[in-house]
Amino acid sequence: MNDPAPSSPVADLLSARLIVSCQAPPGDPLRDTGTLVRLARAAAAGGAAGIRANEPEVIAAISAAVDLPLIGLWKDGDTGVYITPTVRHALAVAEAGAHVVAADATARPRPDGGTFADIVAAVHAAGALVMADVATFDEGVAAAAAGADFVSTTLSGYVPGSPRQDGPDLDLVCALSATLAVPVVAEGRVSTPEEAALALARGAHSVVVGTAITAPTALTSRFVTALPRT
Repeated sequence: MNDPAPSSPVADLLSARLIVSCQAPPGDPLRDTGTLVRLARAAAAGGAAGIRANEPEVIAAISAAVDLPLIGLWKDGDTGVYITPTVRHALAVAEAGAHVVAADATARPRPDGGTFADIVAAVHAAGALVMADVATFDEGVAAAAAGADFVSTTLSGYVPGSPRQDGPDLDLVCALSATLAVPVVAEGRVSTPEEAALALARGAHSVVVGTAITAPTALTSRFVTALPRT
């Protein structure tokens, strides 16, 4: 394992703690800035150490309402690289008040032809940190080499070439944690408190949970699907 990177105050606040993703997909009844702010406040009241949020308007509103480290992103589209895909998106997220800017760091081409390293340089110059959302071990290593302050397993199972599975990719969490000097964040399909605790046990610095906490539409659908139909 590499020597640990110098810690940041944000990393210290998130160490061994829960980050709650307060997002809602297009068309969902919860996709409303005021509602998402209330979700973030509820997560904070429950003990969350950080919030992950989408879009500059929502990020700015949550930043003003909740005194926790805020991981911001900007989803633009729904195919290819769409999580904070360009420097323009990343700077807007930082300017909205995110302490950490999350961006797709997979090997796929970006819509403007830029690179993940371009985003890292711009965000660091703006005074914020960068979280690399990756799908594979090699992408995580490359993202850390490009200057990412955190590496997250967000996209494992959602990008071709990464393993499809029902639960979180704990093998990837373990492999990255054993290799990288920067904090590794477990994210993606963490459905229970037991899985969150196991992610920490496998080496995660912190854990992001979204759907299992803040997505009643998706949770209701799971129950409805599981019931027999006559």
